[in-house]
Amino acid sequence: MIPTVVLAQAGATNDFAEMVAEGLSLGSIYALLGMGLVIIFKATRVLNFAHGALTAAGAYLIAAFASIYDIPGRWIPGVAPWFSWTLSVILALIAAAFLGVLLERAFIRPMVGEEMFAVALVTLGVDIMLRGITNDFIGTDPRPLGDPFGTQILDLGWVTVAYSEVAQFFTAVVLVAGVALFFRSRTGIAMRATAFDQEAARAQGINVGRIFSIAWAIGAVLATVAGLFISIFPRRSAGVDTSTAFFVFRAFPVVIVGGLDSVVGAILGGFMIGFAESAAVSYLQFDFLGAGFGGIVPYIVMLIVLIVRPYGIFGTEEIRRV
Repeated sequence: MIPTVVLAQAGATNDFAEMVAEGLSLGSIYALLGMGLVIIFKATRVLNFAHGALTAAGAYLIAAFASIYDIPGRWIPGVAPWFSWTLSVILALIAAAFLGVLLERAFIRPMVGEEMFAVALVTLGVDIMLRGITNDFIGTDPRPLGDPFGTQILDLGWVTVAYSEVAQFFTAVVLVAGVALFFRSRTGIAMRATAFDQEAARAQGINVGRIFSIAWAIGAVLATVAGLFISIFPRRSAGVDTSTAFFVFRAFPVVIVGGLDSVVGAILGGFMIGFAESAAVSYLQFDFLGAGFGGIVPYIVMLIVLIVRPYGIFGTEEIRRV
């Protein structure tokens, strides 16, 4: 009987480790998406409903450069595949940043000074337009991103994780550190000042329009990185498809939980939602809850937080005088 108990304990430990690994994987994607949403909101006071379309467009750009057109491999014969793929990703990130700036200049800048609800509706229109264009390029079949990770699995004995998930987590850590360093730079401080008071920032000589463009460029880059990891194994092994854009709607509870104006809240909220969803999928397998119960857990967590703290865990409480 004793060996049986030991085996049961080992199995439970392994299940827990798998749940933690999945929580870290989901949490890092949610954190990347949440950071992009929060940075745009902080700088421009725009709740960007086009973030999902940016995510899908960025992932398609990676697929286009790396797989469809084989850039820069087609011009540099014999180059190592991983090196060629990395350069393709860098080119796609640059293109995504320019796309973010273009969308801000064309559709958001003319709406400066308008009500937040009106601007949010504009971003919804941008989402529909950009998704339509991206879906035409994607077509009916998923577009593979040609990543070097494939379906390789790292087996540590007590837990198994995909190579892509390891790369995803470390990439998220590097980007979080990069965003933290950015906000300590001169431009980052100017963005924080703009987020606090646009008129005061303009009076101090800060180019508010330039800050808007930088915020959208950063948001587009973060969305593209998230789109990359959403579109490869183990999320979507076949590549980016027409449903990739809708993944971002699972990240909206992240910014509500963490606080719409808090980058730290977006990061911690992302991992909180990721672990909650992973735990629900692992341990709440009851027939009466349905197979897709894990997908609604982020919204349940969001509703609970909204009841306790309507402005989010790390959000700034607004005090209105009446």
